[in-house]
Amino acid sequence: MNGTVLNVEGVGKAFRRYRSELSRVLTWFGMHAAPKEESWILRDVGFCVEHGEAVAIVGRNGAGKSTLLKIVTGTMRPTTGRVALSGRVAAILELGMGFDPELDARTNAYHVGGLMGYTRAQMDEVMPLIEGFAEVGSYFDKPMRLMSSGMQMRVAFSVATAHRPDVLIVDEALSVGDAYFQHKSMDRIREFRHAGTSLIFVSHDPSAVLALCDRAVLLDGGRVVMDGEPAAVLDLYNALISPEEARPELPSAPTGPAGIVRSGSGEATVVALGFVDENGLPVDALRTGEPACLKVEVRVNRDVEVLVFGFAIRDRVGQTLYGTNTFYSEQAIERPRVGARYRFLVRFKTVLAAGSYSVTTALVSGANHTDANYEWRDHALVFEVIDLTPTRFHGPLYMPATIEVA
Repeated sequence: MNGTVLNVEGVGKAFRRYRSELSRVLTWFGMHAAPKEESWILRDVGFCVEHGEAVAIVGRNGAGKSTLLKIVTGTMRPTTGRVALSGRVAAILELGMGFDPELDARTNAYHVGGLMGYTRAQMDEVMPLIEGFAEVGSYFDKPMRLMSSGMQMRVAFSVATAHRPDVLIVDEALSVGDAYFQHKSMDRIREFRHAGTSLIFVSHDPSAVLALCDRAVLLDGGRVVMDGEPAAVLDLYNALISPEEARPELPSAPTGPAGIVRSGSGEATVVALGFVDENGLPVDALRTGEPACLKVEVRVNRDVEVLVFGFAIRDRVGQTLYGTNTFYSEQAIERPRVGARYRFLVRFKTVLAAGSYSVTTALVSGANHTDANYEWRDHALVFEVIDLTPTRFHGPLYMPATIEVA
């Protein structure tokens, strides 16, 4: 395949509220009915992607990136304009899109493969490759609701890329995967690129954009404000977001068992968590360079052989910065009492730069989430870090250094 694989011309998308259901129905038959409210998410968006080209779509949250990709893949119709897409397309948009959480990963893989246009025989041929690439062990034949978000990402990516597509579309999905699988995924994307696959890539990660993409398109306020070299586009993007990141007032960190339970069989659950000071009192934010203590309370609901508590800290785009568990520290609890509550105190020095971060918690039976998964909770706690250090620095980590000049 040569030439243009994607052509987006004058695309706009408006979400409308009508005065009544009758008014909405009339529009289905081409009859005019003025909407009560009209909110434009995209306006006059236009760009093209050539065969073998990799194009990044960047922009602030709410800029219209995900809406644009849904229109490109045909899961949403534009209000104005047109999209022409050529060749076989593999899209990884919202995590778990197309999956039934009550079915196992193998059955879901067949279903999604069928939706992508592959026959049963073709899926039979690549199923061992899908299972091998996903590396989720026995969970491949268990209901997907028992999987963590990272495991679901492994399956989704493995299915979408089991056959090399002409066009691969990825929307921030890789951010939920573990670092090991992110490396595997990036390797496969590079292999596809070398073989001629075109890539449309939505990401907040500048290093990934620079490493993978030939061009970048910057959306802001639903419009294309720049289309060009990735480095130049990212410079403008950083200029747009810098006022947001310089806000002096930071919100307090929420406490308690918030977040989203992505998976788990329920034998144990997190019932309370939050950061506390040396006196055990809640703190509203962490400070760069100072000690921190995360207090987590876990309740045992049913008999289990072993209880392992784990946690990870992620940045605002989902990249895991650090994680560990009580299996690694040789503090796993053998045969915990049903009904008992166990408290875990995690102490560390705050080496994070100013910004927003989240805590993911895991209650499992072994070293990682491919073992028995009692509960996996994403965004269990969202917290802020304030930088009050006397010296300025760049980057996500605070690593005080001395410079000797000779």
